[in-house]
Amino acid sequence: MLDHHHACRAARCGLEAERAAAGEKIEAGEPVEALAEPVEQRLAHAVRRRAQSRLRRNRDAAAAVLAGDDSQPAFARIHRSMVAALSWAARLKAGLARTREVLNTPVPVLLARRRVDESLYEELEAALLQADCGVAATQAIVSSLRRKKLEDGEALRRALKDALVELLLPLERKLEITGARPFVIMLAGVNGSGKTTSIGKLAHWLQLQGRSVLLAAGDTFRAAAREQLVAWGERNAVPVIAQPSGDPGAVLFDALGAARARGAEVVIADTAGRLPTQLHLMEEIRKVKRVAAKAQAGAPHEVLLVLDANTGQNALAQVKAFDDALGLTGLVVTKLDGTAKGGVVCAIARERPVPLLFVGVGEDIDDLRPFAARDFAEALVG
Repeated sequence: MLDHHHACRAARCGLEAERAAAGEKIEAGEPVEALAEPVEQRLAHAVRRRAQSRLRRNRDAAAAVLAGDDSQPAFARIHRSMVAALSWAARLKAGLARTREVLNTPVPVLLARRRVDESLYEELEAALLQADCGVAATQAIVSSLRRKKLEDGEALRRALKDALVELLLPLERKLEITGARPFVIMLAGVNGSGKTTSIGKLAHWLQLQGRSVLLAAGDTFRAAAREQLVAWGERNAVPVIAQPSGDPGAVLFDALGAARARGAEVVIADTAGRLPTQLHLMEEIRKVKRVAAKAQAGAPHEVLLVLDANTGQNALAQVKAFDDALGLTGLVVTKLDGTAKGGVVCAIARERPVPLLFVGVGEDIDDLRPFAARDFAEALVG
C-alpha cells in the first residue's frame, strides 16, 4: 500500500509540474504539446514500474539466498527449503497440467456418460491402448473395473483413477543418497533420450537438497557431448571431469578419484547413447559398470535408464533390454510436455516394474521432478 501511495503521489506531482509548465507557455503565447497519456494511465504505469522493480529485487535476493549468499536485505533471508518448496509446487502443478493437455485421450469424454455398459468398456479399452498403456496393463485395468459392476460414469472415473494409482504406486520411490562417498549415479539410454540434459537437471535438484555434485563426461562417442555436459556444469557451478577422447571407464575412474579428493558427495556419470541391439556397445556399458565397482565398492549405487516418453511402447522394450544388461535401479522419463501420451508408464508398471524416480515435464532446469503416482494418474484420467 505504501508503494502504491508513493508511486501515485510521484506521478501526480509530475503531472502537476507538466500542467504548470504548460500554463506558463499558454500565457506566453507559446505552442503547447498535448500530454502524452491520461492521468489514470500515467498513474497505472508508475505503479506498474514500481512493482516490477520490487519484483526484480525480491527475485534476485531469493536467488542469492538459494545460492547461499546471506548478505541480502532482511526481507530476502527466507529459509532455503521454503523457497524451493514453493517453487517446486508451482512448477509441478503447471507441468502436470501440460501433461494432461497433451495426453489428449477421449477417456474424460467417455466417462461423462451416465450409463456403464459393455460398449463403454470397449471404448475405454481402446482409449487406454491409444494412450500407450499397453495390452497387458489395459486388460488388467478394464477387467478389474468390470468386476466392480459400476453403474454410472462418475463412479467409473473414480474407480479408473484408483486402479491406475494401485498400478503405479509400486514404481514410486525416492532417490536416497546413502552414506557411500562418493555416491555414484550412472545414467544410460538410447541416443537422443535426454541423458545429458537430465544429468544437468538432476545435478540442480541434488544441489537443492544440499548435496555437492561432480559430473563425469563418460559419453566419449557423441560429438559435442563433453561440451554439452561442461555447459551444464557451468550452469550449475559444479565440476566436470572430462577427457578429449578415450575410454569411458577411465573417465569414470578419474571422476571418482577427483570426487574423493574434493569431498564431493555425489558423482553423476554420463554414458554414450546406444541401442539394445548394438551388442558391443551394451558390453561396453557393462564394462563401465564393472570399472565403477572396482574403483569403489558398491558403485554404481544407482543405475538409471533415461526414457523418451515419445517412443511409446518401444520404451518398454528398452527397459527390458537395459535391465537385463545392467540391473536397473530406476527410470527417468523425459519429454512428457511434448506429444507423448505417458501411458507407457502403466505398461512398464505391469510388465517390468522398475522404480520411476523422476519425470521431465519441461525444458527449464527445475522441470525434472520426483514421480508421484497419484498425480500421474490424475493427469492420465483428467
